[in-house]
Amino acid sequence: MGRLLALHTLQVIILAVIQGVTELFPISSVGHNVIIPKLLQWHLNQSGPAFLPFVVVLHLGTALALLIFFWQDWIDVVRGIFGRGENVEENRHLFDLLLVGTLPAVFIGFFFEQALKSLFASLALASIMLIINGIGLVVGERLRSERGKTLADIGWKEALVVGIAEAMALIPGISRSGASMVAGMAYGLKTSEAARYAFLLGFPVILGAGVLEVPKLTAASIAPGTVPLAIVGGIVAAVVAYFSVAFLTRYFRHKEGDALRPFAYYCWALGILGVLGAALHF
Repeated sequence: MGRLLALHTLQVIILAVIQGVTELFPISSVGHNVIIPKLLQWHLNQSGPAFLPFVVVLHLGTALALLIFFWQDWIDVVRGIFGRGENVEENRHLFDLLLVGTLPAVFIGFFFEQALKSLFASLALASIMLIINGIGLVVGERLRSERGKTLADIGWKEALVVGIAEAMALIPGISRSGASMVAGMAYGLKTSEAARYAFLLGFPVILGAGVLEVPKLTAASIAPGTVPLAIVGGIVAAVVAYFSVAFLTRYFRHKEGDALRPFAYYCWALGILGVLGAALHF
């Protein structure tokens, strides 16, 4: 049976707030969903049938926030596909980048779903990968170019590499937005453009995961009461995520150099704490 009923409403809200922040900040929401409950000694069956669909509902909340925040970009992209509006070629190009960038996560998620699910119960793995994520953020800063490219300056090959990097976030502890940004910055995108691309890519990837996982919440093996809890969590995650992306968009626009370092330090701190927790058998 699902174990989500062991969660109180307050605990659901805590997880939702964490999700709304960590999905957009480059510090791995999935890693936090593994590490925080274990460090707080919440008795959850993180490898059970209910946990991943519940987490995906929280992700859908962040996807809704991304859609609302970037609604004008998405309208422009759709209009560009049909040859309407201003900057048609630029918007078609952005659509191509988003399409290509989404494919790796779809492919890896489809073929390796079961293997990836088994990683959700490992505090040690999530903690170690969070430390690696921090290292990646620092490396990304070193790779950052002063050229300051925009999305109009990159092509499908660069988008594919960014998409592959993003797909690595299926491993708990690796940040989707962080990996995407680092890959984009390595190709010369300025920090704000790399962040914008990462945020835009987040919507179709998260939505796709939702289509696969959310229906499982109604399965007979899932404990009654799971769906209302998940909905509450999704709403809270959406509100928090909206303010998170608003803050980060402004932050990356005004801070190009060393923008990722503070997040790297945080990843190292929590990752080390998680490793210690695993060693002490939390």
